[in-house]
Amino acid sequence: MPLKTAKEYIDSLRKLKLNLYLLGEKVTNPVDNPIIRPSTNAVAMTYKLAHEAESADLAATSSMLTGKPVNRFNSLFQSTEDMVKKVKLQRRLAQRTACCFQRCVGMDGINAVFSTTYEIDRKYGTPYHQRFRRWLEYVQENDLCVQGAMTDVKGQRNLAPSQQADPDMFVHIVERKSAGIVIRGAKASQTGTVNSHEMLIMPTLNLRKGDEDYAVSCAVPTDAAGVTLIYGRQSCDTRKLEAGDIDIGNYTFGAHETLTILDNVFVPWERVFMCGEAEFAIMLVERFASYHRQSYGGCKPGIGDVMIGATASLADYNGVRKAAHIRDKIAEMIHLSETLYGCGLACAYEGWQTPAGNFQDNMMLANVCKHNVTRFTYEICRLAEDIAGGILATMPSEKDFRHPVVGKYVDKYLKGVPEVPTEARYRMLSLLHAMTFGQNAISYRTESMHGAGSPMAQKIMIERETDMELKQKLARRLAGIDEREDVTG
Repeated sequence: MPLKTAKEYIDSLRKLKLNLYLLGEKVTNPVDNPIIRPSTNAVAMTYKLAHEAESADLAATSSMLTGKPVNRFNSLFQSTEDMVKKVKLQRRLAQRTACCFQRCVGMDGINAVFSTTYEIDRKYGTPYHQRFRRWLEYVQENDLCVQGAMTDVKGQRNLAPSQQADPDMFVHIVERKSAGIVIRGAKASQTGTVNSHEMLIMPTLNLRKGDEDYAVSCAVPTDAAGVTLIYGRQSCDTRKLEAGDIDIGNYTFGAHETLTILDNVFVPWERVFMCGEAEFAIMLVERFASYHRQSYGGCKPGIGDVMIGATASLADYNGVRKAAHIRDKIAEMIHLSETLYGCGLACAYEGWQTPAGNFQDNMMLANVCKHNVTRFTYEICRLAEDIAGGILATMPSEKDFRHPVVGKYVDKYLKGVPEVPTEARYRMLSLLHAMTFGQNAISYRTESMHGAGSPMAQKIMIERETDMELKQKLARRLAGIDEREDVTG
């Protein structure tokens, strides 16, 4: 099958029979639901770019398995340049949508499971890697959207999975049958599940002896029996149910998360890629986390481009764009955003080839990238809110702006510079509102803190990946504690 168009992708979602709940009601038509549809449009953009001449080299590539054209989000990284293109694609998509386009977790999971299954098989002679290759060929051939499912609900955080009072706090194997396994549990904060055809289940943390039933990786259709999706609530989400488009801000695009319930889901053996090999869970988790922390060096600068553009526009509309302190703040926003992009590119360029043949990014730099994201995006948002002014949080509704009686007052008193219509300022304020603390804030602010692991997770990896012995040796040599280097020798 050739690469799907955006329309073909959206049409393919209509064939799914999801067991989905939103605001306490079962949803029978997610594609046309006004709250969900913006997130579907964001994923559709990943398909659209694969057919645009100026983006095709980024959005599509050749399969490492078959040599056929595939969407980059379903590809294996065959070089460091592939990982560079991944970051550039993510930035371009974020520039076009100003939100999370929901496919990065699946792409990063595909690459992590590919290399990890190879190493499990090499040690134990298991058939996981070949199973995974066949499943990935199926995904590529049908140009499916894959949702990566890693984050468990975790229960009592200071206890291992096997020590939980309720064993379902981590997804686990409850039965092994001749034809496959049965799994149960839940995955929290799952990005893009409603817009995906397949879920790639992965363990969420390091596992030890006694946790073998929790060492499971497998592929599950999003509409499989036993799967229930509960749509996550977002700030200002019901604005999408109102008439008009100004109050929504980013009217066309959005993102979503689900609480994904796996209630005795049967998985055939050909879709099982890890089953009890607890010592390999940490390899899978760390490789995935590194890929995904790199991803933030692409998408967040792209959203940042839109936020900086909106902030500069509001400064223009307010007549303060040339003020020295405004220019200084906007320059700082640019500096912070481009630093994130530089980190994303750096960990790609410093990548290495795994024994399986695909490429892994530099884990140290990927963690530095994501740790910067947990700080810099918040500062960018603060500066944007500073420059936009308090009206960002207090402006009247679009209904008031359109009202036959009070609308003239809103139009008169919310005007900035004379040459810019009040509606243009209104729309730009609403866009920035959506991105900083409205319905799209999850894509930039909150996700920056907790997505791909909270700050301490990155600090742990940064310390672990540091060659401290080398650094101390360098210092001892220059201090004369160890023998100094003879530059003439």
